[in-house]
Amino acid sequence: MAAGWKVVYGGKTPPPGEVVRPDERLSWTRTAGLGAQHVVAMFGATFVFPLVMGLNAQLAIMMSGIATICFLLIVSGKVPSYLGTSASFVGGVAAIRAQGGDSSDVTGAIFVAGAVLVLAGVLIHFLGSAVLHKVLPPVVTGAVVMLIGFNLAPVVADIYWPQDQWIALIVMTAVILMAVGLRGFFGRIAIFLGLIFGYVLSWVFDQVFGQITSFDAAAGEVTTHFRVNFDNLKAADWFGFPAETVLSADGAEVAGWHLPSFDVVFVLLVLPAVIALIAENTGHVKAVAGMTETDLDPVMGRAIAADGVGTMIATSVGGSPTTTYAENIGVMAATRVYSTAAYYVAAAVAIVFGLSPKFGALVSAVPGGVLGGITVVLYGMIGLLGAKIWNENRVDFANPVNLVPVAAGIIIAIGDTSMEITDDFVLSGIALGTIVTVVAYHLAHAVAPPHLKEGAMLSIGGKGTHRVEDA
Repeated sequence: MAAGWKVVYGGKTPPPGEVVRPDERLSWTRTAGLGAQHVVAMFGATFVFPLVMGLNAQLAIMMSGIATICFLLIVSGKVPSYLGTSASFVGGVAAIRAQGGDSSDVTGAIFVAGAVLVLAGVLIHFLGSAVLHKVLPPVVTGAVVMLIGFNLAPVVADIYWPQDQWIALIVMTAVILMAVGLRGFFGRIAIFLGLIFGYVLSWVFDQVFGQITSFDAAAGEVTTHFRVNFDNLKAADWFGFPAETVLSADGAEVAGWHLPSFDVVFVLLVLPAVIALIAENTGHVKAVAGMTETDLDPVMGRAIAADGVGTMIATSVGGSPTTTYAENIGVMAATRVYSTAAYYVAAAVAIVFGLSPKFGALVSAVPGGVLGGITVVLYGMIGLLGAKIWNENRVDFANPVNLVPVAAGIIIAIGDTSMEITDDFVLSGIALGTIVTVVAYHLAHAVAPPHLKEGAMLSIGGKGTHRVEDA
């Protein structure tokens, strides 16, 4: 299927109400245009999240293209989707760096998480998607997604916001207004537009108000500096592979490509993200199934495993974790074109972008205050996606089986509560909160009377009129 799309509607724009299925395409000119839309849709989040995780954004963009191609091949082109940078690992990465871990520790831990995701996908493939909803019902997955997002509040408060509070406040306001006020496609890329706006605004502030004295994340202390620094941009080449990770003269790490290193403690800090990714991928596959009126349950496990493979491939060279992107699903919903050919085009464009150090230097120069304004919205949105999962699955919080264990896990994670197991092994924050949520929920369900058990475990529903057989 990857190289044999059927040309439909004479290669022209589909008539109103008609769709272009995954194994079909329009003319290559129109397909290229659709691919460009997918690049813009994934672009903002795909390079913002590597920045906030301290990884190389140029490498992340390039590896997202490679991971997307691998994903499409693994699912045999039956699930049109783009693999951009996952936000689910941000909290775990912050915890790793807070404990002294470097980028190699980060990518090593995420690599193992990717392998676990592959294993989960394989199990779901052979055991069926029903087992997924039994082990991780919506009340649990929603809670894990929520605690991952809200645990990040101190990162905004302690790192990004103090770098330039006024820029952060203005950018935050602009993102909110654009997300609500702009219509259609532009509303969906409000984060990306907010980043561009903040970049320009910071440069204007430098010209009008001069240097700012504030916390400098690169120096790790309060300094007097310009908000925008283009020194590295001027020195960067137009074409070339991302540079290797090095230490600067002041001892700070400059992230680039690198090999992962492995530490059990750090792995445990990111494993909760696997639950979020399973929930995220399941929701995305269900969304695509609904839009294409196709039963994609037979390839659900393969899609989840393919995301894990993408994450392993990306992090094996120092890239960022991947996940299927809702932004690109939004583009398909707007255009009603589900052709995987457009995703191959998008992946190729991303790889080309990733081979430009000049582009990487431009991304790395994003001012901290701009990231402050963006992350305060992004992290909150990640948390509220958990509530969205609850709402879509009609989780009943009048039932104490749902309410009590989830409440405990979320507060433990948000408060960054820690539990010392041994002198060298401490569980805290997201990891501890996730364990409490999952274990306590199933424990509560086991001891609850029958009238409370009924309806406590819900499955994500979906329907399709055209069944895809797994091949």
